[in-house]
Amino acid sequence: MTSLNHRPDNDIMQAKAHYLQLRPHDALPDLTALAPFMAIVVIDDDSDEMWRWDVARWLVASGCRSMLAWGKECESWHDAVEDAALEAFDYDDIPPEQIVTVSQHADEDLDEVFWFARHRASHPALRLNTAVILHVALRGRPDELLAQLAEA
Repeated sequence: MTSLNHRPDNDIMQAKAHYLQLRPHDALPDLTALAPFMAIVVIDDDSDEMWRWDVARWLVASGCRSMLAWGKECESWHDAVEDAALEAFDYDDIPPEQIVTVSQHADEDLDEVFWFARHRASHPALRLNTAVILHVALRGRPDELLAQLAEA
């Protein structure tokens, strides 16, 4: 994972950003040290439904408390993470600090998603000081995506 310098003077989110590329069916690393965090899921390549659900459960268990999905089948990623968050509490009441907010951005440019992540996305009970760009892709673009987030 790569760290990103941010500009605290104009950053509402004031987060440290990390980049993680996952190829479909890659093993899922431990992210619990980053919890609680926001995940910006950038989906450039196809993945099957079972792996997508595994990733959704992993994100919730790892401490993702806000997820923004953009790219291929982002609606399915939204639904998977939303359901994984409910499943983690047996579809019962979720404590405020465990709520996972989710959004999908099928009709937006990635620049707009990064801007929203930095300046408008929020959690009802937590201040999220860490963002993870989770890039689902065969070829990584860490420098490009981190720079794009920094400039948003």
